[in-house]
Amino acid sequence: MGVVRDHGEPLPPIEDEEAFGTMFDRFGDAKVVLLGEATHGTSEFYRARAMITRRLIERYGFNIVAVEADWPDAARIDAYVRHRHVPDGDDVAFERFPTWMWRNEEVYDFVNWMRAYNKERPEGSRVEFRGLDVYSLNSSIRAVLDYLDKVDPEAAKEARGRYGCLSPWQSDPARYGRAVVTGQKMPCDEKLLRQLQEILDKRIDYLEADGGEQFFDAVQNAKIVHAAEHYYRIMYEGATESWNLRDRHMFDTLQSLLARRESAKAVVWAHNSHIGNAAATAMGWQGEFNIGELCRRAYRHEAVLIGFGTDRGTVAAADDWDEPMQVKTVLPARPDSHERIFRDTGLKSFLTDWRENLQEDLKRVLSRPRLERAIGVVYRPETELYSHYFEAIMAEQFDAFVWFEETRAVAPLTHAHGEGMPVTYPFGL
Repeated sequence: MGVVRDHGEPLPPIEDEEAFGTMFDRFGDAKVVLLGEATHGTSEFYRARAMITRRLIERYGFNIVAVEADWPDAARIDAYVRHRHVPDGDDVAFERFPTWMWRNEEVYDFVNWMRAYNKERPEGSRVEFRGLDVYSLNSSIRAVLDYLDKVDPEAAKEARGRYGCLSPWQSDPARYGRAVVTGQKMPCDEKLLRQLQEILDKRIDYLEADGGEQFFDAVQNAKIVHAAEHYYRIMYEGATESWNLRDRHMFDTLQSLLARRESAKAVVWAHNSHIGNAAATAMGWQGEFNIGELCRRAYRHEAVLIGFGTDRGTVAAADDWDEPMQVKTVLPARPDSHERIFRDTGLKSFLTDWRENLQEDLKRVLSRPRLERAIGVVYRPETELYSHYFEAIMAEQFDAFVWFEETRAVAPLTHAHGEGMPVTYPFGL
């Protein structure tokens, strides 16, 4: 496609830190930069996002990295990168399926860069690594109880009573949702909301006890427990309701992070289906919204939504949920897809940015509804059209797009990095 090729800005190799990073200086004035991915298992997407994020942190003062991951897991990494005490316990970060999504060499390298960057900075100005997601019911309950055991043992006893409503289902919350829907169990939402409210009501006392950081973590985990209960309860009512609850929670978490510090600026890492404006896709046309749409409404031109795409290569994915990871071959893009337009430019990797009026002809080309591919942690090439494609108007979905014609799978962490360090350090802290 000639128009897309004419507006495509060829990208230097990702490893060329200065040259690659310079291509994204134009986004430095934003408050929130959302960086997508067309799969959850492509190395180039992770490495490119890491290099873009490093540039935004070093040159433009971005101080929050918020990712599509569970809060308690990300909290362990956050403690590591900000040189704080990592909580005791048997948990390791990102041990739940799909482990390769965050426990990979690409994220490992970025996390250790963050730790090195933060080392010489004052504690209050260190860059955070945070999780936005809602799936950590069991871990979040344990985190709230651990906190209350330290600051208010009597309140901890009451909390155990309230959370006891979920005890038989904590390890398999989907069963709880099914039990409520089928009338075998009364919902626990009122007890969980009461627990969250009680923690908030004692804000002054608790803040005096710990100075704020641990209190914020406890509040966030209590919010997750309440949201997760709702999520697993409505997941049987329909995909739209559960999707919207999840993305609303991720957006609310992002807003809480931004409100906590002066001059806050965040980079978000999530799938294209979360960071692109859902209103311009089949998702939105059927009633779903996402964090990208909510950011665009809230922050307008201060939010930049950048999609990522590829034509072919390999990807880390599973055949089905909770099944082993495989390195799978990604099929070439369909001829009726947006990806095929980018492939037909003949450019191996490039950036397109259509925020300015000078790109009206590019916007027109990308304003026709076409298919767009989304590969998550599950990839089924044999049913790809029905399993992984949806309609979208790319010009309204994103502000810019990063293209890699051929890509390869992420490298899961399987061995020690560094002499004397435990396996998968810091993920196995």
